[in-house]
Amino acid sequence: MFFNRMKSVSTTELQGMLSEKPQILDVREPYEFKNGHIPGAKNLPLAKVGTFTGQGPVYVICQSGMRSSSATKQLTKMGVEAINVNGGMNQWRGAVK
Repeated sequence: MFFNRMKSVSTTELQGMLSEKPQILDVREPYEFKNGHIPGAKNLPLAKVGTFTGQGPVYVICQSGMRSSSATKQLTKMGVEAINVNGGMNQWRGAVK
């Protein structure tokens, strides 16, 4: 496995899955999360991703996609099925809480 491609979805694809209640992990800082997040998302800042004890699949989102990409790689190394949400909250057009 020389090239391990990271799984990812668009914000539009994630929005289409909301009725299935996917597990969404928002890796932004708490103050960013409080300013608006996807309903049902759990907040776990990037610095604490190593403490994640759940199971996948988990959809990982941040503000732009940089932190979620890093978190997705880290979770995958931990054996969790993690999927990056491309574009992050900047691209999100669905409901926010």
